[in-house]
Amino acid sequence: MVWIQRRKLLASCLCIMATVFLLVTLQVVVELGKFERKKFKTSSLQNGQAKVEEEPADLYPIPGREARILTRKTQRDTESYPIMLWWSPLTGETGRLGQCGADACFFTINRTFLHHPMTKAFLFYGTDFNINSLPLPRKAHHDWALFHEESPKNNYKLFHEPVITLFNYTATFSRHSHLPLTTQYLEGVEVLKSLRYLVPLRSKNNLRSRLAPLVYVQSDCDPPSDRDSYVRELMTYIEVDSYGECLRNKDLPQPLKNPASMDADGFYRIIAQYKFILAFENAVCDDYITEKFWRPLKLGVVPVYYGSPSIADWLPSNRSAILVSEFAHPRELASYIRQLDHDDSLYEAYIEWKLKGEVSNRRLLAALRERKWGVQDVRQDNYIDAFECMVCSKVWDNIRLREKDQIQDTKLKLALVSP
Repeated sequence: MVWIQRRKLLASCLCIMATVFLLVTLQVVVELGKFERKKFKTSSLQNGQAKVEEEPADLYPIPGREARILTRKTQRDTESYPIMLWWSPLTGETGRLGQCGADACFFTINRTFLHHPMTKAFLFYGTDFNINSLPLPRKAHHDWALFHEESPKNNYKLFHEPVITLFNYTATFSRHSHLPLTTQYLEGVEVLKSLRYLVPLRSKNNLRSRLAPLVYVQSDCDPPSDRDSYVRELMTYIEVDSYGECLRNKDLPQPLKNPASMDADGFYRIIAQYKFILAFENAVCDDYITEKFWRPLKLGVVPVYYGSPSIADWLPSNRSAILVSEFAHPRELASYIRQLDHDDSLYEAYIEWKLKGEVSNRRLLAALRERKWGVQDVRQDNYIDAFECMVCSKVWDNIRLREKDQIQDTKLKLALVSP
């Protein structure tokens, strides 16, 4: 009898476990179907927000009968509006009608629309772009559009001409993109003018008794730009306080050690105490400019910059940053920084623009004024929405152009056959 009771108890436990397992599995499936739009990093490279690093072969399994049954609204949308198919699962949109001014398009990641007659454009996210997984054969009426806010370090294939020329439209850090993302880390001109975090020069001079003139904060060590090698040698000529994982010789307070804290008020307050900051990008590319450059300008710290060769085109004023490229050797750079450190009038020349609230760079002002997206601004579209609408509008322009050509061709044929 005891043995039978044990068997019944065991069977009951197994049933409960099976039920729990099924419920958990169902919940996972539901959550996967609802996953939200991925957020891009707005802090440092070290804060690297999660992105899909490798596309599994079964990312888009062939759906079952139920999954293939579209709702009436979805059917109506896909029959009436151009379909924009995200070939990379960036947004997680299983199906959404997006309004872009007077135009509208249906956005989705559902690859079952691959051969749909209303599919007009394929959208690719550069990080997940895989040359071995493309919507082929490519049809004449299919536009390809690339969204990639990262440097070539992220996906070097995209920066070879045979690959980048595959795309009809691009949104990259380059000013030459159809949707330039050069200012993607800069909220606006007002944050450059703001004196919120500015520490008076007299206070900075007093702080020099315990702080180095230079600060360095990196946790992505030994990138393609080889910045750590340069900083390591620079340290032999001038004192540098280095936080983060790379060349660290000074610790942040425990609550700020997480890379996610690099946009925290407490972190800003610490960095703002320094006179200079080493702002070194992870890659050297024209127009690739990250928060490493904009952050010190917002805080009232002079950036010692190494990265984009075209950085002079984006400086708030002619004298707002020290460019490493202008010095033949780290020894010369160290000597110049020491000179500024000891001469207040020379140092103040680099922050005069901020003290006066004068951003004189017309190119920078125009880029901020004309861009159709915002940074950390709920009142504006983000750059992904702007990218989607750019492609949607381009597709509609092509549709209207073809319709106009067809009408003209018809008129011409009628004129030729008329007596």
